[in-house]
Amino acid sequence: MKIVGVIPARFKSSRFPGKPLIDIVGVPMIIRVARIVEKALGKENTYIATDDVRIKDVAESYGFKVVMTSGNCLTGTDRVYEFSQQIEADIYVNVQGDEPLLNYLDILNVAKAKEQSFDYVTNGMCEISENEDANNINIPKVLVNKDNKLIYMSRLPIPGIKDVNAKDTPKYLKQVCIYGFSKNDLELFGSTSEKAIYEGFEDIEILRFFDLGIPVLMVETSGSSLAVDVPEDVKKVEQEILKQKK
Repeated sequence: MKIVGVIPARFKSSRFPGKPLIDIVGVPMIIRVARIVEKALGKENTYIATDDVRIKDVAESYGFKVVMTSGNCLTGTDRVYEFSQQIEADIYVNVQGDEPLLNYLDILNVAKAKEQSFDYVTNGMCEISENEDANNINIPKVLVNKDNKLIYMSRLPIPGIKDVNAKDTPKYLKQVCIYGFSKNDLELFGSTSEKAIYEGFEDIEILRFFDLGIPVLMVETSGSSLAVDVPEDVKKVEQEILKQKK
């Protein structure tokens, strides 16, 4: 099977304009992520999908391939759908461009899970660390059954707790933004002209697959994820990178 890695990137983020090109310890964030994808799938299979020439120019200056997409994509997955109309592959691994601490092995594991469970969309997850707050709406929380099939994903802490005095609390899981798609998955996703109802409320694009009748299999990752959602996250990521270098 031909597997390609795609990093969707836009410059005009409402919460963090210019985020893909933010400097992370001397390297643009989009390039840090591209190098992780390259380590997993090879540079020849690593692409950046964007609508912005500034991102294109930086990516190409580091030797990465770029596919231009339209400026009206509803989500990153819609951008990967447009990419899939230009580049043929059996599996498209969508890697979010704001996760510069990903483990390349997690990319391989999400791709392998897609290959083995081709009728499912695959997506990464890991336990929320003690340094993270389950109430943070920037972190999508994951609820799965015993087979790691997705039940729901929310920006609220799930599962909820009825007894506020309960001694035991749930093991909260968070989404890690690595996805495995087939071309058919993407065509069904991209054929919609608007977000699904719960996708719109939560602003979590994976929820659109519920309306499309495509099940989602969550894949446990190494837990090395730390996303840059807002400018305040940059310092945390840089501290972790510098710690790993010691």
